[in-house]
Amino acid sequence: MKSPERGTATPTVQVIERMFALIDVLASSEEAISLKQISEKTGLHPSTTHRILNDLATGRFVDRPEAGSYRLGMRLLELGNLVKDRLNVRDAALAPMRELHKLIQQPVNLSLRQGDEIVYVERAFSERSGMQVVRAIGGRAPLHLTSVGKLFLAADDVQRVRAYASRTGLAGHTKNSITQLPLLERELSRTRQSGMARDNEELELGVRCMAAGIYDDQSKLVAGLSISAPAERLDETWADKLQDTAQRISTALGYRVGAGTPMPR
Repeated sequence: MKSPERGTATPTVQVIERMFALIDVLASSEEAISLKQISEKTGLHPSTTHRILNDLATGRFVDRPEAGSYRLGMRLLELGNLVKDRLNVRDAALAPMRELHKLIQQPVNLSLRQGDEIVYVERAFSERSGMQVVRAIGGRAPLHLTSVGKLFLAADDVQRVRAYASRTGLAGHTKNSITQLPLLERELSRTRQSGMARDNEELELGVRCMAAGIYDDQSKLVAGLSISAPAERLDETWADKLQDTAQRISTALGYRVGAGTPMPR
């Protein structure tokens, strides 16, 4: 005699597969869709389609704006927002950062924007990199003197960049620092075109950096990933590896190429 679990396993899996098929059809349409259309698209019998949709509607996974038509329900939005709130840039970035560091053997930094500065929130590094840690986790630096900071400024419009220059005075730290607005605007234009930003010993002499952006599910720039290296060791062939790593992190945060602004390459 079959146990109840063994006897119901296949039907239960089949119902779940059909449920996901129905949800996929609803997700593919911006408007409410009729029972007949859903049945045709999934290949399910109308009575089966109707029964499963009614069960989903009871749980608010599906809405019925009018008799005989269906669309995705608010419960899916609520659950999606819970997932989004629990996504953490640092958690998503840590493993990819360590993998990139293992490949290049130079410090890999994760930074966020806070006002007119960037703040370092994570770093993958080792003593073998041959350089001092330039900024500890929690350290801050002006936007215009850092590769990640330039990414954020490049995402701003002209008026915001000029307001930033006016507030900060574009103070420099080294002889290479960009302290004139026209020079900064040209640098930001290059950043927009390439999708990469660089710090050429502008924050600290002897240290160069390159950075790529990390984007969320709304195609918003939320963080920057950068490589720091002794000036003479920064290797331009690292750029592709850096961008690939930043894209992996962005994907983990819900970013999809084609869903909004394409990720710069």
